[in-house]
Amino acid sequence: MKVLITGKGGQLAWELTQNLPSGFECVSLNSQDLDITNQELVSNVLAQHKPNIVINAAAYTAVDKAETDQDKAYSVNHDGVRFLALACKQNNIRLLHVSTDFVFDGNKTTPYQVCDKTNPINVYGASKLAGDIAIMNSLPHALIVRTAWVYSAHGNNFVKTMLRLMAEKPSLGIVYDQVGTPTWAAGLAKWLWEVVQKPHVSGLFHWTDAGVASWYDFAVAIQELAIEKGMLETAIPISAIPASQYPTPAKRPNFSVIDKQSAESVSGLQTVHWREQLSSMLDNLKDQH
Repeated sequence: MKVLITGKGGQLAWELTQNLPSGFECVSLNSQDLDITNQELVSNVLAQHKPNIVINAAAYTAVDKAETDQDKAYSVNHDGVRFLALACKQNNIRLLHVSTDFVFDGNKTTPYQVCDKTNPINVYGASKLAGDIAIMNSLPHALIVRTAWVYSAHGNNFVKTMLRLMAEKPSLGIVYDQVGTPTWAAGLAKWLWEVVQKPHVSGLFHWTDAGVASWYDFAVAIQELAIEKGMLETAIPISAIPASQYPTPAKRPNFSVIDKQSAESVSGLQTVHWREQLSSMLDNLKDQH
């Protein structure tokens, strides 16, 4: 089985290559190798590599920047995704695509179900939703998985930013009134490889780690575990602040917890609590240094 992964250099593509199951040949391409916004190039590259499966981990993910860079966000998250879907259809290739919890407005107080009404409140979420719809329209047998709060030992993310700030700053204020579930990219990669091996699985799914946290809870856990593992020397005070005290160009959903039951049942994998996953990722990060 030959799998082509887009978005090389990103957190998820990296974890996918780290967790490659035996019996698979994998080609990972970055935006220089494969600019998904160039339709002709997408067709040519897929025809050249002839993969059985494409996992699309390429995305425009700069949430705040997207507010003023709408054309670029839509170019990657909608047009690029549509070109991939069309080329996959043309070459009879199975497509697995990664989407986001930001397709929802965050006004619920119970986990978002796969069938819940979408209503993005920022450009990033709207551009990702446009891509999802483009896939559903042109390639109904594709698989789309929405995830949230992704981090990894590779690339830039909240965990690594917190570790740096906790080593540099005397104290931190972290938002407490935005709630979701942190997701170690390695866990998402394992789920994707599991469903890659189940060719009948298609449709829309949700996958994050288990449990619930605010950004404040997440930051507190990062500090506790990093001190325990000897990655930070001293604890600094972390205070809980409302999102209104930390305005950002893009609005973010207040509640981003998504329901994983259907993803668990089709894969046979159980989600692992986010704190346990965070501990594993920090071990992973420590081993790299």
